[in-house]
Order: sequence, then C-alpha cells, then structure tokens
Amino acid sequence: MASRPRVLVMMGVAGAGKSTVGRLAADRLGWPFVEGDDLHPPANVARMAAGEPLTDADRAPWLQAVAAQIDAWIAAGQGGVITCSALKRAYRDRLRRPGVLFVFLAAAPDEVSRRLEARRGHFMPATLAGSQFATLEPPGADEAVLTLGKGTPERLARAVAEAVGGP
Repeated sequence: MASRPRVLVMMGVAGAGKSTVGRLAADRLGWPFVEGDDLHPPANVARMAAGEPLTDADRAPWLQAVAAQIDAWIAAGQGGVITCSALKRAYRDRLRRPGVLFVFLAAAPDEVSRRLEARRGHFMPATLAGSQFATLEPPGADEAVLTLGKGTPERLARAVAEAVGGP
C-alpha cells in the first residue's frame, strides 16, 4: 500500500463497471468501499428512475457528499475506494485533492447499453445511457487518472491495485 493516504474515485458512465471493479479493488487493497450512488439525494434517484437526466445543479449536493467522504478518509489517514461518475472535468475538479487518483473505466456505448439492459434493481434506466455519453468529458492528459478499457473485472481490479502499490 502507498505510504500516504490514497483515495480512488472509480469514474465513468453508468454501466462501465465502477461498482464491480471498485469493490474488487478495495478488497485487494484492504480499503473501505463506498457506493457513490448511495449518496444521491432521494430527489436525484427519483429523477433518474423516471428517466430524467440530472443537471449540474442536481449533482451539486451529491458531489458534496462524495467530497465529504473523500475528505473523511484523508483526515483519518486511510485509503478508500468510492464510485462517482465524475463525467465532467468540473465535477472532478470538485473532488480533486492530493492523494486522490481517478480511475476512468472507459466503455463503448454498445457494451454499456447491454449492461444497463441486463442489470436489475438499479434506479438508472438504460434509456439514460445516451445522456451519460453526451455529458462525458474524458479526463485530460493533465489530470491524475488511470484509464482502463476492456478486461474482466478481476483483471481491471488487479491493474488498479498494482497502480497504487497493492497486491
């Protein structure tokens, strides 16, 4: 494990694998995992469940809650893994701190649509996949980011753990 606290923000569009890969990476590293979707205010969940994309204003309290979790881990001197789509650079800028690494799970639109259609019990309908890609501003070369593409969740989690000095 890295000598200083390291927080991983698993980012990407809905259906990219943030939760699956994030949980596996957290397990490998022995770090806590937080599902960022659980931090959405009820009004956001209702909007998405109704097929309505969120606005920047809708996302503001959610991003604040994600930032608060990141700050808590840093203040405690521990690592952690949290999911957050962080689709726009402005969102990532709100979460960016020393020791935070964004892990961008890049996924093709057809793969994302297939995954969203297959998943059950989640408030985000597959019909919002297009709005996710329309909003996405892929991380720039000047951002602290690990970009991963295709691979099994286990392989991707191993790559994440290795990138931060874990097993």
